[in-house]
Amino acid sequence: MNKPLQFEMNDIDGNKIKLSDYLGKTLLIVNVASKCGLTPQYKGLQALYEQFKDKGFEILGFPANDFMGQEPGTEADIKQFCDINYKVTFPLFSKIKVKKGDGQSELYKYLTSKETNPGFEGEIEWNFQKFLLNKEGTIIKRYSPQTSPDDIGKDLSKLF
Repeated sequence: MNKPLQFEMNDIDGNKIKLSDYLGKTLLIVNVASKCGLTPQYKGLQALYEQFKDKGFEILGFPANDFMGQEPGTEADIKQFCDINYKVTFPLFSKIKVKKGDGQSELYKYLTSKETNPGFEGEIEWNFQKFLLNKEGTIIKRYSPQTSPDDIGKDLSKLF
């Protein structure tokens, strides 16, 4: 499988999850952070998830501390923060490195590489960079960190 869903990742509770289990669903992959100016996007992402989850939509949140130390907590801290402040129910994963360089997650190497993701490649700009995948696991759109979940909802409405 030459797609982003070929990877296994740990969820926020440390359980191994095969991303291939999400094949057949429309996905939004997002690198998230709790102490970023864009953190309020969690509210919009949760609303988006609630609006489309029954149609086969999932959001996969990947905490990362790559930008100015804006995700300093442990997985338990992150999970608690998301629950208390935003009532997040979409899947969250263990903290990873999303920026290029030593220790970059294999998933994010795939997402940012011209060889594996032509047309959508390039460095992760900041927290809340988003990748939209179709039901086959193919990336169909990349959104900037500043793109609001409402704007993504307009694109999702065309898919469902």
